[in-house]
Amino acid sequence: MQVAGWHVEVEFDEDETHTRAAALLRLRDDTELRGKGHATRNPADPDERRIGEELAGGRALMDIAQQLTAKGNAEAKTLR
Repeated sequence: MQVAGWHVEVEFDEDETHTRAAALLRLRDDTELRGKGHATRNPADPDERRIGEELAGGRALMDIAQQLTAKGNAEAKTLR
């Protein structure tokens, strides 16, 4: 059995009401998948940037998850 691992990098760009996340996943075949996510704070909510990071970061990771699933499905079809 071979052990494999992936590392994901997530960076944030924030202001008073917006959080943008950019995620990067490097695969063993040297493919790089990049995802983006965004969150907007409701002006009535307290300024808690951690929540914006969690929302935007989660959305960026979901973007990568969709790309990764599509890549895996396409590669599986070529093996049939």
